[in-house]
Amino acid sequence: MGARTGGTQSSSPPFISLIEELGIELDAELLDLALTHRSFSYENGQIPTNERLEFLGDSVLGVIVTEHLYRSHPDLAEGQLAKLRAKVVSAVSLAAVARGLSVGKMIKLGRGELSTGGSDKTSILADTMEALIGAVYLDAGRCGAERLVHHLFDPLIDHAATLGAGLDWKTSLQEVAAALGLAPTVYMITESGPDHDKRFDAWAVLGDRRFGPGHGQNKKQAEQQAAAAAFKALNAERRAAADAEASEKNA
Repeated sequence: MGARTGGTQSSSPPFISLIEELGIELDAELLDLALTHRSFSYENGQIPTNERLEFLGDSVLGVIVTEHLYRSHPDLAEGQLAKLRAKVVSAVSLAAVARGLSVGKMIKLGRGELSTGGSDKTSILADTMEALIGAVYLDAGRCGAERLVHHLFDPLIDHAATLGAGLDWKTSLQEVAAALGLAPTVYMITESGPDHDKRFDAWAVLGDRRFGPGHGQNKKQAEQQAAAAAFKALNAERRAAADAEASEKNA
């Protein structure tokens, strides 16, 4: 194995400083592998990439977060636990964690990805964060991986638990639409921008009503925003109707 990280310095990248603060030692070669994107590999003789570590880290993260949710929320049904987990381990959440640790500056990217802002792409950041978790698991074991994951993701779990309908706006919209006897939601999508920097706009359409637009770097983000707008409007209408009915009964 190669030299291990150690000796915290003020110039250390935030991720390195963090694992040292957590008492995690990570082999330098394994760290380098976790930061090697396939675009860099393609331009450098097809050297190994971080994709296998990403596969491992995805599972490790899922297990640790799932166990934490199961133990800390004994009152929640399976469906709600699944929504919480999906929110916490989403690419958006992973990328946000990676940005907070300046992981993008550490990733080894090919020239093409560098020229198109690959170091701040949500998909690349999320995949690399999973690879780093996989590397920590291999070198520091389950205990080391748990220390890292709990430190980074427990605050996200606590926040997600307060979101209610916002955990999954599309599902919440389906539920309120069904309660109002409305037809299933259809999403209209438009896209703009170059291939390396696409932007998507979405509208949630229920019958002759259209809500939105929602915006995002992918269709899912845009649809969730449009669903949020539709849910809030319809839920307000449902509550107003319920209040009016209650007032009539009490009159």
